Amino acid sequence: MLCRCNYQGECAEQRFVYPAFAASLAYYAMFYVAEAFLEGEGLSFWKHWAVMTAFGREFAKTGRVSVEFHRYLIEAQQMRATGDYGPFEEVAVPHAQEQIARAKEFLAAAGRLLGPHRQGVSQGSLIPVAANLGT
Repeated sequence: MLCRCNYQGECAEQRFVYPAFAASLAYYAMFYVAEAFLEGEGLSFWKHWAVMTAFGREFAKTGRVSVEFHRYLIEAQQMRATGDYGPFEEVAVPHAQEQIARAKEFLAAAGRLLGPHRQGVSQGSLIPVAANLGT
């Protein structure tokens, strides 16, 4: 599961010609991290809102992860919806950058909390976003 998260994060960093697409991929990286946490508890859901709700209830509310990660997930989903369904220029590069940074932070936390037997990814494999943007 975390391999999929890492792949989404790497794709997001490479898609800055389309910041809305990059933000969407960053959301999916965070979404898959939340699913990995839930699957570790034997929980599985079909709907995105159900995953976000269960992640908040089972992990953020109980203090097993920082509530910040639940907020990141919710805000990323809102930005994904804006990017997917709103006007083309609706998601600015700085907002997409922020989502990618949050996805990297979320993935790193998952690697620490879920352990190496579940992660299957290199935590250092995401390249810095600023280098892609020439900033």
